[in-house]
Amino acid sequence: MASVIGLLEAREKGIREEVARLRAALDEAECALQRLVDARVTVTEVLAEEPAVASASLPQGAVAGSTVPHRTEGMTASVLAVDCQRIVELLESDVGQEGMRCQQLAAALGLPVVPAKVEGVRSKAKRLAERGWIRQVRPGVFTALVPAG
Repeated sequence: MASVIGLLEAREKGIREEVARLRAALDEAECALQRLVDARVTVTEVLAEEPAVASASLPQGAVAGSTVPHRTEGMTASVLAVDCQRIVELLESDVGQEGMRCQQLAAALGLPVVPAKVEGVRSKAKRLAERGWIRQVRPGVFTALVPAG
């Protein structure tokens, strides 16, 4: 039968090993976090230094560094990226009259209905709604600005 001191020492050794493992995992996570912070700072700096010439060539109402410009009067969906144009056109068609959930949009666009693709469609649809191209009628449901008639 092992002594009480021996049992305590064995348990102490196990906990020390666990603490060392957790410290290593924490160090790794802190490095990953720092890389993300550095990347965000760098991207922010680069976008802030964009030359005036590049901004002058953007369509009227477009936001520098944005793939979805804010919609202004007279703008057509042709200024949008192709995938965003397809979402707008789909919602403006008879299929999108009642509004569509992101899973339905992904399927109608011919994408596999898997979380990664649905989230990509959701991100684009939310950005389109925020910038005045489509409407979000309730959480996760999008329609065209003007119902097809």
